Amino acid sequence: MGRLKQILIGKPISSADEHHQRLSKKIALPVFASDAISSTAYAVDEIMVVILLQAKVGPTAFRSVFPIAIVVAVLLAIVAMSYRQTIHAYPSGGGAYIVSRENLGEVPSLVAGASLLVDYILTVAVSVAGGVLAIRTAFQLDHSWAVPLCVACVVLMTVVNLRGVKESGAAFAGPTYFYILMVLILIGTGLYRILIQHVGPIPEKILSTDAAELSKQTGSLGLYMLARAFSSGAVALSGVEAISNGVPAFKKPEAKNASTTLTWMATILGGCFLGVAYLASRLRPYRADTDGNGLGLLGEYLFGGRNVLFWMLMIATFAVLILAANTAYADFPRLSSIIARDGFLPRQFFNRGARLVFSNGVLFLAGVATLLIVVFNGDISALIPLYAFGVFTGFTLSQTGMVVHHFKEREPHWQIGAVINAIGALATGAIALIVVVSKFTEGAWIPAALIPIMVLVFKSIGRHYAKSQAAVVAAPDYRAPRETHTMVVLVGGLNKSVLHGLTYAKSLNPDRLMAVTVVSDDEERKELERQWAAYGIDIDLHAVYSPYRELAKPILAFIDELDAEQEGDIITVIIPELVTSWKTQWLHNSSALTLKAKLLYRPHTVVVSVPTHMAETGDITF
Repeated sequence: MGRLKQILIGKPISSADEHHQRLSKKIALPVFASDAISSTAYAVDEIMVVILLQAKVGPTAFRSVFPIAIVVAVLLAIVAMSYRQTIHAYPSGGGAYIVSRENLGEVPSLVAGASLLVDYILTVAVSVAGGVLAIRTAFQLDHSWAVPLCVACVVLMTVVNLRGVKESGAAFAGPTYFYILMVLILIGTGLYRILIQHVGPIPEKILSTDAAELSKQTGSLGLYMLARAFSSGAVALSGVEAISNGVPAFKKPEAKNASTTLTWMATILGGCFLGVAYLASRLRPYRADTDGNGLGLLGEYLFGGRNVLFWMLMIATFAVLILAANTAYADFPRLSSIIARDGFLPRQFFNRGARLVFSNGVLFLAGVATLLIVVFNGDISALIPLYAFGVFTGFTLSQTGMVVHHFKEREPHWQIGAVINAIGALATGAIALIVVVSKFTEGAWIPAALIPIMVLVFKSIGRHYAKSQAAVVAAPDYRAPRETHTMVVLVGGLNKSVLHGLTYAKSLNPDRLMAVTVVSDDEERKELERQWAAYGIDIDLHAVYSPYRELAKPILAFIDELDAEQEGDIITVIIPELVTSWKTQWLHNSSALTLKAKLLYRPHTVVVSVPTHMAETGDITF
């Protein structure tokens, strides 16, 4: 297993080399911004899903696409400016969780933490589902391929991220920049053909049958559906907070490099999102459920068919959507480690693995995301309603916390920052409310219910850690009381292993020493007593009867009787064990393992294994 682990994730990295794993801005952009940048591949689609497939307004749908995109872009600018302030105010990372903890209190911080963790899990599921949708569009694969391809991508992402943040960033940088290039080529080609060549909307004759039917709808777009379309398009903001969560991963000066990278990301995201929205509003790519990715429909029309440019765009889209999950792989383990450090998640999330990544967080993220993909059948439109609520809840709490921060610190020009954050908090809070109300029945109720449950779990874990820490704290004058020591050696028969265990027990010089065997009848007891006498062993042998051939229950009952005889007595149970190679150990009885697991939870009890090692040649060593 050790060799397999080394092949998959590489050799361990020393803690002293941690600073060599820091990221430059060029590598940090694809690591932390691929989620946000990749949303340009599906955010406009999600607007059209609401207007075309749900509101069914037909050609008039495209009048609203670009205005909605402009409003989303303005909101993006506000949120990005807010997180630039967060980066400089809290360069230790943690984003919305840390901001809320320092300015709003424990419960809001846990709500922010839960929202972000849910968001990152959904980022993996949504990004992978979106990437697989793009590749299914290119190869015209039916939906039965969705789940297997999604799961395979999650496994690949997990293995690469277990190799380390720097290594995964270097591996994923190329595809992210390739996608940005292809989207810019698409937008440039589209603007040239629309503004110079005066190309009109996609002709109805080349639309699919389902899409052609959508073009004939005549419904009206009310305020309710407009709000739903806006909240769907606002998923373009997902991942904007990722850089603020991972500031410590940047090279020095961390805050400056992180804020610069955030500006790059917001500029690329805003420009590409507006560009794609403009193309969609002019070219009218009617997208039915069976038509796949809208970006592919635009590319096929603008590039003149399924040529090299089309395939390059689809491969780039597939790659960046899959790699967008890398943002979650970078931030989920880091954020969960911060929450675990504060005592609200199991301590295992705080531990770094062999490659200096929080490997337990990586594995947990992969497992839950895979479960979501299977449950929702790899359908991105079914996952999106779950996605947006957590995103905007985190945004709202972060910016509200920054408003409080400005009023507390009153740094130069704090009034401007407070106004920006207040506007952002109101806008993102309104979107969160719109999402949960308008998409409640489509699945938005799940994160809305799950986040409070997670907060209760966090609080419960926090109480446990606080109680356990208080219980073991030793005052300066504390002295452990002197206790008598009873030692019990478990005996199944008389052999080298048992004799070695008995000798070891005597060497510890306990206050009381005895051997205990479990027998099912008198014949077993007499045979062992005969061997005991033949070897001249001067240790008392106690036989415990077990007519139903149980081992653990009668031994525990015997120890309870010993414990009742004398207060303040420590009972040490010695278990002689034969240990063979990993190939043959499973052939031996596992009763000792079961017994040790049960004795672990018994007070005033110590369990000692005395191993006898047998080599494959049959040689014995103690």
